[in-house]
Amino acid sequence: MNKKIIVFLIIAAMAVSAVFATPVAESTGAKTQPVVIKDMIGREVEVVPGSYHRVVCIGAGALRMYSYIGDVADLCGVEDIDNISLQNRPKMFDQAARPYVIAFSKEFSTLPSCGVGGPQAQTAEAEKILSCNPDIVISEYEDVQKEDALQAQLGIPVITLRSGADGVFADEFKASMKLLGVLFDKEERAKDLVSFIEKEQEEISRRTASVEESAKPAVYICGLGNWGTTNHLMTAQTYKPFEIAHIKNAVTGLSAKGIQAIEKEKFEATGKDMDIMVIDAAAIKNIKPLLAEDKSLFDSSKAWKNGNVYIQLPYNAYYTNYEIALINTWFLAMTAYPQLFEDINIYAKMDEITQVFLGLPLGDEILRFGVSKGAYNKIDTATFFN
Repeated sequence: MNKKIIVFLIIAAMAVSAVFATPVAESTGAKTQPVVIKDMIGREVEVVPGSYHRVVCIGAGALRMYSYIGDVADLCGVEDIDNISLQNRPKMFDQAARPYVIAFSKEFSTLPSCGVGGPQAQTAEAEKILSCNPDIVISEYEDVQKEDALQAQLGIPVITLRSGADGVFADEFKASMKLLGVLFDKEERAKDLVSFIEKEQEEISRRTASVEESAKPAVYICGLGNWGTTNHLMTAQTYKPFEIAHIKNAVTGLSAKGIQAIEKEKFEATGKDMDIMVIDAAAIKNIKPLLAEDKSLFDSSKAWKNGNVYIQLPYNAYYTNYEIALINTWFLAMTAYPQLFEDINIYAKMDEITQVFLGLPLGDEILRFGVSKGAYNKIDTATFFN
């Protein structure tokens, strides 16, 4: 064979070999080696970080958390509850703001259904998920056996997130953000978001740390969402925003931690110690008829009689709105200690926080929702519930 031809064939073979030896993903910066990660409920799952571009999120809060870190352009399906262009869908949260839906409603409306979603949906809809042809599922169904079964049925990774009892301040939430960062090659983004939350927490705590116990007003928080809207009897003895802002809780002596309903008698007994009452706006619709029926409903509350009643934004709507929970913490601190926060405008703070979480200043749009009535203001107790 002609030497020139032999040389040509060798060079050509080397070129072809080089092409096949170099992974296509390498040129895009994506990672190609599979690794075993542990999701937030302890399941070990093999994944290829940075390789996923057809994403489905299922269960309460999964799409919200993904929206903080991932690229919504990579979504290939969405639950009906988050697609507000649909007429036939769960609508129980339509009066409450969900900032991730506000920010990305246009994108969500173009996607096929991966399931109905909503609080009543306790099982993933595998057939609908498969019809979206995802290459990964981000889930908030925190059941190991069900998640393993779904993963086996779909043949793709199913990764479970978790929030934690302290919501935006919980270690589990921060770990979920970091896990999403690893999966989607967004580790810097996740690091920046977690760092922002921690700095906000530290700043609120720093401003209030030196307040003497004797100078602290006793604050009663109520109407907190817990699997549905509630009323003035739903409160918490241990409330993370109070802890961060060094706020004295008017409620003591409960046997359990976390959000819970107290007896009418306990509310009345606590009333004399309530310097400030803060009502979660989601409870307004339930308190209004109760007050219409019984005008003496709040007569035992010192805060009510003195006109020291405020409204915070509802932070639970298809699970926790984490950015709103952070904004609420600023508001509670400002309400308890206004002299320490004279330089802070709560509406500017709303825009700052939603910009960091979702890339857009959403304060005005959040406040337009029906359940946002009165949010971040002192109310006139004589007329507000009329």
